[in-house]
Amino acid sequence: MIRRSGFGWLEFIIGLILVVLGIYTYTCPLEAVMALVLIYGILAILMGIGDIVMYIRAERFTGFGPMLSLISGILSVMSGVMLIAYPRAGALVLSLLFPIWFITHCIARLTRLDGIRFLISNATYYCLLILNIIGIVLGFLLLLSPRYAVLSTVYLVGTYLVLLGIESIVLAFSKAGSKY
Repeated sequence: MIRRSGFGWLEFIIGLILVVLGIYTYTCPLEAVMALVLIYGILAILMGIGDIVMYIRAERFTGFGPMLSLISGILSVMSGVMLIAYPRAGALVLSLLFPIWFITHCIARLTRLDGIRFLISNATYYCLLILNIIGIVLGFLLLLSPRYAVLSTVYLVGTYLVLLGIESIVLAFSKAGSKY
């Protein structure tokens, strides 16, 4: 029988990493944006190659491949190369991707929050609820003002990373911490 400590070590470590990344984003904003652009570029290339390989394998076994997979793969590779070759253009693209990510991530967290409400205290529940609502508001502020978004994306990302880290640390100390 495995004994659990009741403390969510993985959630705690993830929270600490997110807080450190958020602070790094504040202290080195230009480097943080360029690093994110390069990471997204590399991931886009790898995902694109994976889509193309999936298309080729599906075509070999079935006689036809999902054309959407091939198109998506080619576009992903092209996007990844563009992000790596022109990181400043990538920074502008990220000013649109981050708000979408903020909004979708927070909505996903809110949808599962009600399911774990019985496992955690009311104070933890309301803390997580408020943090995710702040994330949604930040996401919409970025979407509504692209010029402002370009100038402030780095600081909002840093803020959100710190908030997300705090959320993970709060979860680690809650009863639900050992469940994740």
